[in-house]
Amino acid sequence: MANIEQFEDILAWQKGRELTRLVYKASRKGEFAKDFALRDQIRSALISITSNIAEGFERGGTKEFIQFLGHSKGSCGEVRSQLYVALDEGYITQTEWQELHNRCLEVSRLLDGFIKYLRQTEIKGRKFQTTSASPKD
Repeated sequence: MANIEQFEDILAWQKGRELTRLVYKASRKGEFAKDFALRDQIRSALISITSNIAEGFERGGTKEFIQFLGHSKGSCGEVRSQLYVALDEGYITQTEWQELHNRCLEVSRLLDGFIKYLRQTEIKGRKFQTTSASPKD
């Protein structure tokens, strides 16, 4: 696994950011843009995906991080469900839906794999790491 120095290094966050960009683009067009309830709800869920990854990482503890990654994964499911509504209402095409749905599944799989990794690792988070360097007088 690659060394992660900041939340922006996390592949699930990167892919979530791209998914957010694509759904925002789709939700700016036609009737989708006028359905304020769905548009705002799907955007909120999208923002929750990357925000929970960032917040969990910044808290510094592995257990908390896993909890926030779980929230992020839940938000992925929420976006997928809302994409069905957008498809059923004719706001997006079947092709657009398939691409966005697949990207949601990819983010969800990445989050699931990361959660499994963190549960098995000995890493306890940044706030539990100690340094052997002593402070200078």
